[in-house]
Amino acid sequence: MKLQEIVAELGLTELNAGAGDATAEVTRGYASDLLSDVLAHAPAGGLLVTLQVHLNVVAVAGHADIAAVVFSGGRRPDEDVVAKATEEGLALYGADDDTFEVVGQLYTRGVRGCGA
Repeated sequence: MKLQEIVAELGLTELNAGAGDATAEVTRGYASDLLSDVLAHAPAGGLLVTLQVHLNVVAVAGHADIAAVVFSGGRRPDEDVVAKATEEGLALYGADDDTFEVVGQLYTRGVRGCGA
């Protein structure tokens, strides 16, 4: 499923318009708030769903080659985080639903985890 389709279908809020590749095919995802876990297990080109909204998320997502980050639970990063992600070409999105709901919505649309 293309990232832009995921954004539209889940009603995600685009936090840094134009960053990342909206036409990227996203078939894998990962949900974690432990960034060392993301580094070790998140699939390259996948979507990260997290509650963490600090600058280290951008660094970890870049290192793990994440396609985009979705901040769940209505959480939104500060402007410095958004600016750094934009500079790095990392798309950021916000979801009002909690992590469990976001991941469930992704799963029903064919986005799978690492082991699936």
